[in-house]
Amino acid sequence: MLYVYDYLLFIIIIVAFIWDIKQNKIPNWLTAGSTLLGVICHLIGDGINGLLFAFFGIIAGGGVCLLLYAFKAIGAGDVKLFASIGAFTGVENVLYILMYSIVFGGIIGIFLLVSTRTNLHVLINNLIALINKKAKRNIKMINREKKIVKFPFMYAIFPAVIVSYYYILF
Repeated sequence: MLYVYDYLLFIIIIVAFIWDIKQNKIPNWLTAGSTLLGVICHLIGDGINGLLFAFFGIIAGGGVCLLLYAFKAIGAGDVKLFASIGAFTGVENVLYILMYSIVFGGIIGIFLLVSTRTNLHVLINNLIALINKKAKRNIKMINREKKIVKFPFMYAIFPAVIVSYYYILF
């Protein structure tokens, strides 16, 4: 069964998705406002227990994503968005959504790697360098410009929310 705050989260995710695709950034007013809205919804609905539910969801979603941000895997807007998702869904569901997001992000990343082959030459060059070192040979390296291929993490978050709620409901 879906509650009002679930529908609010869907609206926020759709707005964040569109905004991130168009502007390549998730605005602070959206993430901060939605985090506050999630806390208020749970505070009104369940009192202190709802406040703790939202607070621990914020810590779980934002904390884990902060580690990903430290390794430059995601942007700061994604960290704040996951804190907001945590405020709405709580610890367990925000971790499920994060797990599905990482899986979808990995699938998208593999697709981009295979389709653009930007890092394939780096792997081949490292293998050639290892062979050169061990066999004391001089095989030529592959020269190619290194392009960094990035994609908005919202491409992974959006289907992750859908899949997570599908499993919650069914």
